[in-house]
Amino acid sequence: MSAMPKTLSLALAVAGVALASHAMPSAAAAEIVVKHSKGETTLSSTPQKVLVFDMASLDTLHTLGVEVDGVPSGTKPDYLSKYSGSDILNIGSLFEPDYEAVSGAKPDLIIVGGRSSAKFEDLARIAPTIDMTIDPTHYVESAKTNVETLAEIFGKQAEADAALQKLDASVTALKQKAAAAGKGLLILTTGGKMSTYGAGSRFGVLFTDYGIQQADETIKVGQHGQPISFEYILERNPAWLFVIDRDAAIGRDGQAAAKFLDNEIVARTTAWREDQVVYLDSTAWYLVGGGLTAMQNTVDQLTEALDAK
Repeated sequence: MSAMPKTLSLALAVAGVALASHAMPSAAAAEIVVKHSKGETTLSSTPQKVLVFDMASLDTLHTLGVEVDGVPSGTKPDYLSKYSGSDILNIGSLFEPDYEAVSGAKPDLIIVGGRSSAKFEDLARIAPTIDMTIDPTHYVESAKTNVETLAEIFGKQAEADAALQKLDASVTALKQKAAAAGKGLLILTTGGKMSTYGAGSRFGVLFTDYGIQQADETIKVGQHGQPISFEYILERNPAWLFVIDRDAAIGRDGQAAAKFLDNEIVARTTAWREDQVVYLDSTAWYLVGGGLTAMQNTVDQLTEALDAK
């Protein structure tokens, strides 16, 4: 990885100019120009107070050792549990910021992405804001670029380099195993209903970057997936069934995915008969997404599942 990713450039703004040849030049202050999915944002210096509305960015900053001062309410993975404590400023929800709390915090930087991306313009009126939304059609590449961008902002390039090198090696090994694993289907369960997602969708990384072959190449791309039935799963008869339990991810009571799928129709599929149903880390997939730790954990879980066979 280069020391300066293409999405981020550092510009030096000269604070003053000598009025005479014998005058001492004034100190230069470093501006940071950040390129992101909504354009460019200029920071006067390394941010000290940071508010984060994007769970993937929170994951990455935590992994890199960057302190975050405010986060939205809601379910978080165990390794981010410190951000559920009373000593961390609650700045609203992913969908609805608490603008009064955000303004009162006087942040140097606000980070949005994914679910909170729609609030970019409103938050940018309060303080410098960047949008770290990931491109689902180039998921890992886009997520890695975000990691590099955040590392450059906060001077954590060495930490990011080490973590990304490990991730790259893990993804390469996973793709090699996936190539011979057989076809798979990814489904999301919630409230007694199911949908499936294919390449190009919000969860399409399973196929486009991690190498699992699709059991159905005709899945329609949509934010909420393609609604399916038990009969559909049997008709496609995947060798592997990958399951995201949305209710578990958001902490909502509901029928667990494992119980929901335990029926005589699904039981006839190759995936069920061969014990190749993988209940994915739903919080990582549904909430945290392209965070540095979440991605590594996801690749590790998939690799372990394929190795077990």
